[in-house]
Amino acid sequence: MFAKGAGILLLLLFAATAYATPDIKHWQTKKGAGVYFVEAHELPMVDIQMIFDAGSSRDDSKPGLALLTNVLLAEGAAGLTADEISQNFENLGAIYGQDADNDSASVRLRSMSDPGKLDPALKNFKHVLISPDFPQDAFERERNRTLIAISQKQQSPGDLAKDAFYAAVFNTHPYAVPSEGTEESLPQISTNNVAAFHKKYYVAGNAVIAIVGDLDRARAEQLANDLTEEMTQGEQASPIPEVSALTAAKTITIDHPSTQTHILVGQPGIKRGDPDYFPLYVGNHVLGGSGMVSQLFEEIREKRGFSYSAYSYFTPMRQPGPFVAGLQTRTDQAKEALQLLQKQLHTFVENGPTQAELDAAKKNITGGFPLRIDSNSDIVGYLGLIGFYGLPLDYLDTFNEKVESVTVEQIKDAFKRRLSPDKLVVVMVGPKTE
Repeated sequence: MFAKGAGILLLLLFAATAYATPDIKHWQTKKGAGVYFVEAHELPMVDIQMIFDAGSSRDDSKPGLALLTNVLLAEGAAGLTADEISQNFENLGAIYGQDADNDSASVRLRSMSDPGKLDPALKNFKHVLISPDFPQDAFERERNRTLIAISQKQQSPGDLAKDAFYAAVFNTHPYAVPSEGTEESLPQISTNNVAAFHKKYYVAGNAVIAIVGDLDRARAEQLANDLTEEMTQGEQASPIPEVSALTAAKTITIDHPSTQTHILVGQPGIKRGDPDYFPLYVGNHVLGGSGMVSQLFEEIREKRGFSYSAYSYFTPMRQPGPFVAGLQTRTDQAKEALQLLQKQLHTFVENGPTQAELDAAKKNITGGFPLRIDSNSDIVGYLGLIGFYGLPLDYLDTFNEKVESVTVEQIKDAFKRRLSPDKLVVVMVGPKTE
């Protein structure tokens, strides 16, 4: 009992490392999975993430299938029950996790690096990864839980606004549909669908492996090959459809008995690896991405008092993800707040930031960057991002340099080319007004 508690305590106490510029090694396993590795001996632990091109954009006619498959991996595998799988990890002081979004699905393992802990943790991890049983009772429980969550979204103006926004911005593209699926689609999914999805997409040729921790290169190669040797080789998933640009502005209003009106404004933005990423990222930091010192916050909250907060952001994805600007405000001033938000977007696209605003943004971004890579879990997440989206290996090394090189003219040029203020989707969710 003491050994198990000590293992968990060590994981909590030694969560951080001091890698400012991690040295990333890259290779492929014998089965064709890409591996991204950072050697980190300061802490006696290993973080592993396996990322598959198996997000909700692969759902086809059954929205919710990718997320349901990912959630069910540890609900029974290789004849073990969910409780037995969980207990095996806990007894070793290991932590398992999983996640799925529009583009990808992932599974994660954090373990002590001692072979007596790591090897059995990897064995349990492989059961979940390669041999899930998808038991019927767990399937029905998770599907029902998801249906309840979808039903509860009707009570959330924020959720209603987000779903309506994505549907309008992405139209017939897979990004338009919520990752959790719909009340119509989930009853159409069966365990056979889940098993078939896993068989097709959770394969070595469709995987990226990120490893950070107390291993040398040889041991990391052995570990990566061990993870994939029993896995079907398969192949990389085919490209998803292109996202179409909007051809006209569109306004959607949804009546909801909320205390405030939720407003979202935006359109398709950029994809990962876009050459305009840094001018847009730094520019948006000034526009609405830096909290209380952004232009939107200053104009909408501080000067007018229309909203507690106002924000904007780009979400790069495999295909162009959304650019979003938003706020919540009293219904009686929603129209005026929206007009001000739109005016600020127009003004920024036309004029960009001042040099003083740009200098402050650069200082804020580069000054905070070390905190974004100060733990093994942070670094393994970045390795997965780099590997999955094909970003350069020096992405972290050159991040601050690329931020510093952005100019006012580059921001103005990028925003003018990438945003069309006359073709914005506007979603308003709140009480009906006269």
